[in-house]
Amino acid sequence: MSRSINFGFILLFAFFSNCLSDELSGKLVFAHVIFRHGDRTPVSPYPTDPWRDPKFWPTGFGQLTNIGKMQHFELGKWLRNRYHTLLNASYSRDDLFVQSTDVDRTLMSALSNLAGLYEPKGNDIWNNNILWQPIPVHTVPEKDDNMLAGKKSCPAYEYAVNQLKNSPEFQKLNKKYSYMYDYLTKYTGKIVDTIEGVEQIYNTFYIEQLYNKTLPEWTKKVFPGGDMKNIADLSFALPTYTRKLARLKIGLLVKDIFDRFKKKLQKNKVKQSVWVYSAHDTTIANVLNAFKLFEWHNPPYTACILIELRIDYNKRPLISIFYKNSSKTPEPLLIPECGIQCPLSQMYNLYKEILPDDWEKECKLPNLWIMAYDSYATEYSSSTLFILLGLFITIGVFMSVFYFISIYLRRRQYVNYRCYVQ
Repeated sequence: MSRSINFGFILLFAFFSNCLSDELSGKLVFAHVIFRHGDRTPVSPYPTDPWRDPKFWPTGFGQLTNIGKMQHFELGKWLRNRYHTLLNASYSRDDLFVQSTDVDRTLMSALSNLAGLYEPKGNDIWNNNILWQPIPVHTVPEKDDNMLAGKKSCPAYEYAVNQLKNSPEFQKLNKKYSYMYDYLTKYTGKIVDTIEGVEQIYNTFYIEQLYNKTLPEWTKKVFPGGDMKNIADLSFALPTYTRKLARLKIGLLVKDIFDRFKKKLQKNKVKQSVWVYSAHDTTIANVLNAFKLFEWHNPPYTACILIELRIDYNKRPLISIFYKNSSKTPEPLLIPECGIQCPLSQMYNLYKEILPDDWEKECKLPNLWIMAYDSYATEYSSSTLFILLGLFITIGVFMSVFYFISIYLRRRQYVNYRCYVQ
């Protein structure tokens, strides 16, 4: 409830301050753009899905559609209009850098976006029959991407997620929604017993409905709206539900953005003026949640976050955050405890708890012992801890005695054997 109220206040503030978005203090000098890919086909239809045959989805499952390509082409033109003071008409590596997750639909979305952002003119036209020019999009294999995709292994993160899911709060939620799990399991032909599992089914329903596919009669009891939508919306908050989770899941990306702003203020450290990240709905949700600006929902296709740097007349670097979902006009968001514009140094202070010092080190297995201790310290009294500690020590002593006795017996056996041989 408090999250909804807080975000409602943010949106109300943003509505009245929208007229100020074009009158923000200072000169725009840099922008980070994080967007979701465009319209796509279902990723994984359920076993009893009447539309699970690939013939209904010619481009394949989880792929960008022609609608999605056009959506990003139009967004590219919109970005051109917004950032025309930062980008030259012709592409230059010194103006723009684009990074994508290593997924077909995000790579294709980035390319479609760039087609709208840099429509070739004059000397940039290399083929009169194709008004398009190749512009590089950079990526990292998902298994190695700890920043944008967030798929690189992080044992400490996985442990924290499991702790969250086993917490009393989420056990209560699972009990509350057990009827939904049972209903979907019965009719989909697959076991559905998690919040994420419900979201996957909901997303499939949504896309099939979007493409005018008739859904089975049984879906009318749960889709659209109601608890199923509430569960699906909640799923987008889970990856960064706590500050610890946000630090390990999306903290590197936030830090990358802040540090690049900082380098931009130092001459010749960063040449570019616009840095684009092509990613997913979860990325949008994770970033907004990390900034404490997320109202639980599924960010729509081409939703984008604009994080902009301006320098005011006092030479202060000021940060603004805008969110553009399905609307034509991006909404300026109220940064907690700061405002619509926030000094860069204050941004570091406000979000220091989610900025990792050494991500690799923080993800290592030894941290799990610390987290386990914290968990036990929260759940049990100190007397219980001492009892557990005593139990571990007793087991350790017993195992040590057993080990030394076994060594002693082996040696005696060896001596007796030698005596016999001699």
